[in-house]
Amino acid sequence: MALSNSAVSSETRLCPYCGKPMPTRLTRCPFCREEIQDVKFVARAYSLEAHQKIRRGLFYILLAGILHYFAAGYSTFTLPVTIPAVVTVYLTPLLFLAGIGYELYGVVLYLKS
Repeated sequence: MALSNSAVSSETRLCPYCGKPMPTRLTRCPFCREEIQDVKFVARAYSLEAHQKIRRGLFYILLAGILHYFAAGYSTFTLPVTIPAVVTVYLTPLLFLAGIGYELYGVVLYLKS
């Protein structure tokens, strides 16, 4: 019968084959003589950066859509200042494309990790 994890201290671990407690420094179980592989997990290096780029891209796309909606006059809300035509013709589409670029870059970083 195997011991529960609460009965095992920080210096011992349970053998995955026989379930008996053994010291963590050993690589072979003293009871069943099985070799215990030391498994190490590698975290994704670009995962956090990729998620940040994807979120920033979504933010830029949303910001461009909102700016274009109000600046181009699609809203019934009248703005207190006049918006130059260069904003709706060049700047909001450029911001939208920058957002798509960030999205694609984030996806590439995510797939690379």
